Amino acid sequence: MPTRSSKDRDFATVARSVVEQAIGEHLDGTPLEDLNAGKNPNAVALGRLGGQKGGKARAKALSPEQRKAVAKKAALARWHPREGS
Repeated sequence: MPTRSSKDRDFATVARSVVEQAIGEHLDGTPLEDLNAGKNPNAVALGRLGGQKGGKARAKALSPEQRKAVAKKAALARWHPREGS
């Protein structure tokens, strides 16, 4: 599983970010950056729609044995460290 990039930020920086997200602007009054700027809004909506139903649709399509095998593989990957790590 790939590791996530993380930024070492202290509690105050994280708290400030949470407040800014809650009020929708930076504390100095400037607007937040739009994460969907430059993207096709229709494509964004379709991607979100597919993401919402993806896991449920996959689970519905698999047999109970297949679901069990997928879950077992995920648990092994989660709890057993990879070689070389």
